[in-house]
Amino acid sequence: MVLTGAGISAESGLKTFRDSDGLWEGHDVQKVATPQAWERDKELVLDFYNKRREQAHSVEPNEAHEALSRLEKQYDVTVITQNVDALHERAGSSDVLHLHGQLSKVRSEKDPSLVYDIGGGTIQLGDTAEDGAQLRPHVVWFGEPVPNMEKATEIVPQADILIVIGTSLVVYPAAGLVDYAKSGIPKFIIDPSKPDLMDYSGWKHLQETAAVGTPKLVDKLLSKSN
Repeated sequence: MVLTGAGISAESGLKTFRDSDGLWEGHDVQKVATPQAWERDKELVLDFYNKRREQAHSVEPNEAHEALSRLEKQYDVTVITQNVDALHERAGSSDVLHLHGQLSKVRSEKDPSLVYDIGGGTIQLGDTAEDGAQLRPHVVWFGEPVPNMEKATEIVPQADILIVIGTSLVVYPAAGLVDYAKSGIPKFIIDPSKPDLMDYSGWKHLQETAAVGTPKLVDKLLSKSN
């Protein structure tokens, strides 16, 4: 099981979710990534996500995404990602669970089950789902429940190897997923820094970027399975 965060996509050219000043692409997240922001200014929110969608569609998977896809040659790999881009899928990973939704999809603001894939396209005010409701980004905003969290908590205890890439493990509820892992299994974290809030007992830390550390780890795992 692999848990990924913004750091794995940063090397493809996508900025991490929030800079140190709390801004996301120059926007206060409270103004573009909450249900209240949506009710206050739908046009601003739609424009923001249209730009993010265009950006995500224009970049390519990097060596880390490709390495995880390669790992499927000899392992049953499930990727649980906090990212809303489709870089894992585009690299060839076949089993990806998105905790925070997907930029390439939109849904009815009234019926969450009415979901549509628009790729790198845009949505505007007046674009509606089949129920007549305005389309909104298919992402989980601050203050909203994380629908796939329950499924994720069922997946993690089944893991024989746990790998964490590009996430500081400080954003909950996703950060708590590692606590569901079986005791005694190999656990790896790939991060150029050392997150202060993490207990490293039982973990092997590869202090490298995702694009450098992930292929190295994958090569080791593949050689061990031969």
